[in-house]
Amino acid sequence: MPQLDDSSRLDLGPLAARARRSLNGGHPGETGVALPPFVDHHVHLMLVSPDALAGGNLAGVVDLGAPLDVVTAARGREGLPRTDFAGAFLTTPGGYPVGRTWAVEGCAREVPPIDGDGRGALPSPAEAAVAEQHAFGASVVKVALNASAGPVFDAATLGAIVAAAHERRMPVVAHVEGEGMTRLAVEAGVDALAHTPFTERVDDELIARAVALGQRWISTLFVAGYGERTPEAERAVDNLRRFHAAGGRVLYGTDLGNGDQPLGVNARELELLAEAGLAASEVLEALTDPWPRDEPAEGVVTFAADPAPATLAHLPAWLAAAVVVPAEELETL
Repeated sequence: MPQLDDSSRLDLGPLAARARRSLNGGHPGETGVALPPFVDHHVHLMLVSPDALAGGNLAGVVDLGAPLDVVTAARGREGLPRTDFAGAFLTTPGGYPVGRTWAVEGCAREVPPIDGDGRGALPSPAEAAVAEQHAFGASVVKVALNASAGPVFDAATLGAIVAAAHERRMPVVAHVEGEGMTRLAVEAGVDALAHTPFTERVDDELIARAVALGQRWISTLFVAGYGERTPEAERAVDNLRRFHAAGGRVLYGTDLGNGDQPLGVNARELELLAEAGLAASEVLEALTDPWPRDEPAEGVVTFAADPAPATLAHLPAWLAAAVVVPAEELETL
């Protein structure tokens, strides 16, 4: 797509193109910017219905924890947002989120520790749990590492889950909370963190290891403080700032369903990404990355109407007002 070249506008990078809407649509001839489809990489469809997201500005979502019957029902749903699933939280017996008031029955799958080296004739509990999520349509695996709320996987069992998932080409996403949990995830080869770490400061050496591993961090900065400058919120922004500066890949995600949030792009999350040092083009990369897929949703693009923002401060509200349109409805200028 042709890049924006108007010096009066904020540099949005190569993902953005000047465009005009069709004369035959509901907004004939409206000009603006065409962008790839937006994705929220952390939602919970057991807490917010996919129907509530239909017609909004999210073309894709990644559901990071739901009972398998919810996954089955949502997989059969047509239309946007396109959804990828983790299935149930995999957790150690008695581990998070077991017992939480919001934890819908069936959303957590307890996996007992492996016995010996785990190389038995029959599938290990870790292999069986991963196979179960895959059979129900999951394309990623979610593990809970929350030492603040109870027991967590030992390194051997976590490693077995990661190995079983990778054998099926399923990336592993970890909820890390509590001292030492980020290190446990990095050392096990976990592919992504469901939240930017907010309960511990991740030291620069460990951040470098996470970046070298190719680990992605899903932002969820807003829910670390819900707009308040809490210690957790400040810690999360600082961790993400240093992860990004070290070359780490950031994914936009909100933990939608957790607390009061807009049913679409959360402008405050985008503001916090900018606060963490992401430039406008990098905010767009985080928001449009099709992960865990390789390609974006087909046949649609995001359209943000003029006037395009002149400063980074104006970017979040502008993106939050964007809409999903059929690709054929736009012509590039």
